[in-house]
Amino acid sequence: MKAAVWHGREDIRIEDRELKSLKDNEVTIRVAWAGICGSDLHEFEEGPVFIPTKANDLLTGGIAPLTMGHEFSGVVEAVGKNVSKYKVGDRVSVNPTITHGKRSEYDDIYDGFSFIGLHCDGGFADFVNVPESAVYHLPDNLSLETAALIEPTAVAVQAVKEGGLCFGDTVAVFGAGPIGLVTIAAAKAGGATKIIALDLSDSRLAMAKEIGATHIINSGKEDAVEAIRKIVPRGVDVAFEVAGVQKTVEQSIYATKPRGTMVIISIFANPITWHPMQLINTGVKVTSSIAYSPSSFQETIDLMASGQLDVTSIITKKIEFKDIVEEGFKTLVSDKTQSKILVTLSGEK
Repeated sequence: MKAAVWHGREDIRIEDRELKSLKDNEVTIRVAWAGICGSDLHEFEEGPVFIPTKANDLLTGGIAPLTMGHEFSGVVEAVGKNVSKYKVGDRVSVNPTITHGKRSEYDDIYDGFSFIGLHCDGGFADFVNVPESAVYHLPDNLSLETAALIEPTAVAVQAVKEGGLCFGDTVAVFGAGPIGLVTIAAAKAGGATKIIALDLSDSRLAMAKEIGATHIINSGKEDAVEAIRKIVPRGVDVAFEVAGVQKTVEQSIYATKPRGTMVIISIFANPITWHPMQLINTGVKVTSSIAYSPSSFQETIDLMASGQLDVTSIITKKIEFKDIVEEGFKTLVSDKTQSKILVTLSGEK
């Protein structure tokens, strides 16, 4: 089979690979569609960030070189002898988060986690084997193409929960990349009344407006905090930091009302310098979110299937698998008008 294999920074190769032997508790999935995530870009540009290179991952056993891809959907091709919930032909999504599973689902991930497609072979391939526990049935009215967006949308759903968002709250989202955009959609579905999107790109801000932002601010052209406080004088109830740079971390706190909440969702490849007096002087609560609970993942599927959470507008390009490096990774690095690029594997609906 063909697979997109990470060998190192700026070194992803399409190779012929043998699918590993199917374990008794695993499901083989014929991949239909896969999305390129910001985490994948970090690995391409700055990696290794998550990918294990010196020792096998403790949870998955994976080590580079490995097949990337953790946002994907597909059809069950085969099942291990101990698999009971799935059969050949089922349309499915995959929750790529692997944990120890010893704590409640709301803090289990913070006891240690790994990701299919970052810590072991993932969905940038014709086929992939995953644990039965990672597989979720898809409703009939949710296409496999749309289902490739479930994983990033689940990140946003969990972040909105972490922020304690209530009906009527005001929100600022710093960064209108793919995760920022789905966070806007999730905040809208969660009952936010004013949703302020900030970015340096006018094209991304236009996408933010389309998906649910009530106000947009180009933070390269005007002071972000001043502009927010013209809309919400006391500051927003919840701010989401989705850009991953020091400046937006500071701005996110300054734009939040006293005793409000700032949620960090972005991935930082490098440390930043930040003064904690900024929090002490404002009373703003800072929290973070890396992924999602199993319940949040299922809720995301349900919200998308019902039409309450429509994020399909973030898809800006669909490419053939053979073009994943040039038309996928390299395009996302150089062209900021792009948001979510979907890779066609089997292309099944």
